[in-house]
Formats: sequence, C-alpha cells, structure tokens
Amino acid sequence: MLPGIGVFGTGNVVKVIVPFLREKGFKIEAIWGRTLNAAEEVAKELEIPFHTNRIDDVLLRKDVDLIFIICSPNLHAQIAVKALGIGKHVLCDKPAGLCQGEALKMVRASQYYPSLISIVNHSLRFLPAFGQMRRAIVDGYLGQESEITVCDVRVQMGSLLHDAYDWLCDDTMGGGVLTLVGSHVIDLVSHLTSQRAVRVHGVIRTFTKTTDHVNGIRHISSPDFCTFQMEMSGGALVTATLNNHLPGTFSQEVLICGQAGHLMVRGGDLYGRKSNSAKEDVIYLDVEDLQRGGAINSTAASTIPRPYMKGLFKMIGALREAFLPVEDKRGWVKEPVALAATFEDGLYVQAVIDALKKSNSNREWVKVNVITEEPDPDPLLSAAVRRSAISM
Repeated sequence: MLPGIGVFGTGNVVKVIVPFLREKGFKIEAIWGRTLNAAEEVAKELEIPFHTNRIDDVLLRKDVDLIFIICSPNLHAQIAVKALGIGKHVLCDKPAGLCQGEALKMVRASQYYPSLISIVNHSLRFLPAFGQMRRAIVDGYLGQESEITVCDVRVQMGSLLHDAYDWLCDDTMGGGVLTLVGSHVIDLVSHLTSQRAVRVHGVIRTFTKTTDHVNGIRHISSPDFCTFQMEMSGGALVTATLNNHLPGTFSQEVLICGQAGHLMVRGGDLYGRKSNSAKEDVIYLDVEDLQRGGAINSTAASTIPRPYMKGLFKMIGALREAFLPVEDKRGWVKEPVALAATFEDGLYVQAVIDALKKSNSNREWVKVNVITEEPDPDPLLSAAVRRSAISM
C-alpha cells in the first residue's frame, strides 16, 4: 500500500514530480498554494482533487500520509514540525529552514517521532554517478579514505530567478545560489568523503540587483555568485565555485583527489584516473532517458538541471520501495531510503551556510558550530534579567 500524498508548493518542481509520482503508483490527494488562485490553477493542470491555501487543510486530511514540502524555505520548518506532530511522513525540499534554529526544531520533531520518515531533498546522493563515486572511494580507488586531499566543485548555470518578484529574489527568504545550490554541494561533499566541515571561508556576491522585470523600488538581494573553501574533519580541503551568470547552460563538475588517483563526475558521468596510469578510466556513463514518453512537463523540466531532477526521481523510486512491502499505509522499511539526507544532515548544512555568511561579512575564516539548543531570541534582555536576579 502506497500512502496518499499532500504537496506544498506550486512551482516547476511540483509540475515535474507529480506526473512521475503517479507513474510510480502514488496518489496525489491534495495541494497547497500560497494563494487560492495559484493552488487552483496547478490543481486543475495536474488533476489534483483538493486544493487550498490553508496549511492545516492538507495536514489534517485522513487520506494524506506523506507530505512533500516544495514551497519557500520560510515555511519548511513550520510545516515539517506540524506534519510530524500529527503522524505524517515528511520529504522536505532544501534547505532545512532559514537558519539553524528552524532546522533544530525539525531535528527535534524527527527525533520525537522516529517511526516516521523525515528526509531532506538532497537528491544528488541518489544520482548513480555519485553512488558509483562513493563506492569507488570506499573500495580504495583514491587510497585510504583518510588520504583524500582535495575536492573541487564547479557549478555554472543560468539565473534562478523568475520573471516576477518573489522569495527567490530575497536573501532573507532563502533565495540565492548558496542556499539553493550550495546546500546540495555541502551535503554531497560530506556524503562522499565521510568528513564534515570544521572551518570555512566564503565570498558571496549579488551582481544582478535588477532585471527587466524586477526593478524600481524592488531590488534583488539573493546572491548569484559564491565561492567558498572548507577545511574538513579528515584533513581534506574543499573548494567550490557556484555561478549563475551562464544563461541557458548547466555544467557541474565534482573532482575528488587522493594519494592514489582522482575521480571526477561531469554532469552524470563518472571518470577516474590512477596516479600510476597514463589514461583516464570511464567508470560510469549516464545513458538513461528522463522524458519517459512525454509524461513530464518539458517546459518545467527545462528549468531544473538534469542531475538534480534525475536524483529526485531516484529518491522517489526509493520511497516507493520503502512503502511497497508493507500492507499498512503508514508502515515502511528503512533500507531503501537509508541513503537519504536526514534532518540532522539538514542542520549541519545550515550550520555551514550560516558560517559562510558570517565569513563573508567578517572577511575571515569561521569555525562551523552546529547548535544543540535553540538560540536565545533576546540575549541582552536575558542578561539584564540575570543581573537583576543576582542583585536581589
């Protein structure tokens, strides 16, 4: 038995994955949009029986057991915590909230309800090329895992913005290349190397502050260029460059070097070369067709880079395998989705992003600090209260 799905969001990702979910046997029961008109429009297009602009109307439906959160990041924590609290499985898009405080609330909720699925959409983990890369690293292609020296990531793509002004234009609402692409890179590097960032240094810039459609009193604050370095816990050094200034193209290269050789993923293909070899090995070639007989909205699909979309499809396939063997709609088996990023991974990624933003503003290396307690909303007031208590 596959669970009924409630979808939060009306963007292009939704238009791509709903037909694929149906193809895999899932039933889409309800959709939420920021406005009733937006929800109604997408519900009609995708033939979803129920639409609303009220969060609780989706969460409280008895035929919905799995929640897909694919809306603006300022709502991720609120919806995820609420959904877990009333017994729904959750797949949340990246990033896990807007700050570590929000991500920590999601972690606590997932720990309180361990019998529920709670995963973050870091879909590159499921891309076959990176699965093969991880396996090659474990099998010693680069030498010992502790001998990984350098990891270099380059992502070149077009603008992430829409024609109209929305949350993607606003840095404080979770827009920008660092949160939307950088979060994938931070998680992927940690997943591949089994190391976590200890200290980071970042340069984050917004070069495009206005467009033909966004101008006048409105300005774009979300970054369109970012380069950062991370010192990892096992001694590896990571450099990453994320660039939104190449319209109409997408290029992603991930290079990992070790003492015994190097591995590189270009797009969806994996290549490797041993230090003592004269030629490059072709380890994996991505030949799978994504269009699946035209079931997917090609216009929407063109806005989502192929590796991210393919990884997302593989993750949905893993979700199906997790639910299918169990007769109860709420039951599931862990193994198929064991590869997925947890809310704890989401908290770590958010800690790195927070450190990179601090590094950019202070222009210095910053230590990554993953919080375990919610930060004090007003430290000055708390300090004053403590002083007055002591004086009494």
